[in-house]
Amino acid sequence: MTEAITVGHVHDDDVPWVQAGPVGLKVLRASADTWVVRNRFAAGFRLPTHKHTGGVHAHTFAGRWRYAEYGIDYVAGTYIYEPPGSVHTLTVLDDDTDILFVVQGAFIEYDDAGQISGVVDGESTLNAYLALCDAAGIPRPSGILR
Repeated sequence: MTEAITVGHVHDDDVPWVQAGPVGLKVLRASADTWVVRNRFAAGFRLPTHKHTGGVHAHTFAGRWRYAEYGIDYVAGTYIYEPPGSVHTLTVLDDDTDILFVVQGAFIEYDDAGQISGVVDGESTLNAYLALCDAAGIPRPSGILR
């Protein structure tokens, strides 16, 4: 007989949106190797150029965005996969662009001179999310997967 495996789950409605300037954020999972976030971006937002240490899966629910380097618009209904080592600059073209990202590993941010300016991973994203909840007076959600 095999031991039953418990499947972790979180419902999107149980995790509140927080706002970080032009970016809405929900953290659905944050572990040492994988983190899952949902972002709502304002038109014109640009993430710093960054390099992924692991693969990234993304699904666009609404809006339109692209990586400046590739010239391909990703619209609602688009699923993409970014291989480890990919370097790009996320650029948002439409308001309320809503994307779910499943990120393995971390990403390394670069400044305009090409120098490393930061590292973002599941732990730092979760800590930022919880701080934004606290600052907005939103109770910390208990259902985030770890």
